[in-house]
Amino acid sequence: MENYKGLVWLGVLVLFLGQAVPARAATEVSLAGGEVQLTYTVQPGDTLSGIAQAYGVDLDKLIAANRLDSDLIHPGDLLLVPGHFEPVPAFVSRGEVGRSDLMLLARLIYAEARGEPFSGQVAVGAVIINRMASPLFPKSIRAVIMQHSGGSYQFQPVADGAIDLTPDASAIRAAISALNGRDPSHGALYFYNPVQAQDPWIRTLPVITRIGNHLFATERSAAPTFFPEGVTAGLPA
Repeated sequence: MENYKGLVWLGVLVLFLGQAVPARAATEVSLAGGEVQLTYTVQPGDTLSGIAQAYGVDLDKLIAANRLDSDLIHPGDLLLVPGHFEPVPAFVSRGEVGRSDLMLLARLIYAEARGEPFSGQVAVGAVIINRMASPLFPKSIRAVIMQHSGGSYQFQPVADGAIDLTPDASAIRAAISALNGRDPSHGALYFYNPVQAQDPWIRTLPVITRIGNHLFATERSAAPTFFPEGVTAGLPA
């Protein structure tokens, strides 16, 4: 019965995306067998070439699938593994997360982080999930993403309409990973591009980590007692 529910849900997803997403992209997130593309969490001592060899994947394809600029990886990074798949998470197959919420999260990820490494896309989704668990923010995906005060939205894509862009397969898979508890941001409540950010306040927040072009930060009262290698608390360099 669980597999049947998963197949029905995925069939709806295919129909929803069918006209806007290339067939190959849609297939990668909605196989008839109720599977999605496999993700791998980088462990200490891992190398990209070693992971590619272990899964029998061409190194260049592994780099391209994850939009990496080099073969440098860090423990905790999430990687898509081309050509390998895993079962759809139970929360999806059971319908615990509605299609509209999943797709809204995927649309935000796509609008904010398309072109970023897959791990960075998951981290953007994780910020939304982390906000839901914080007393400072609303308690649903839609309410967090659509939150505004004084006429200003929390997320620029909501204000400028980019939230309505159709997400690609990577953004949908990143949304599923974030909903499944993956958090490369290490508990961040905020993210921003230091080259583009105009708000001086956000630059005062403790930075937890950097992934691609985004810095991930938290409230000062919630600053972690450790920081990933190469990252220090306080203002970004």
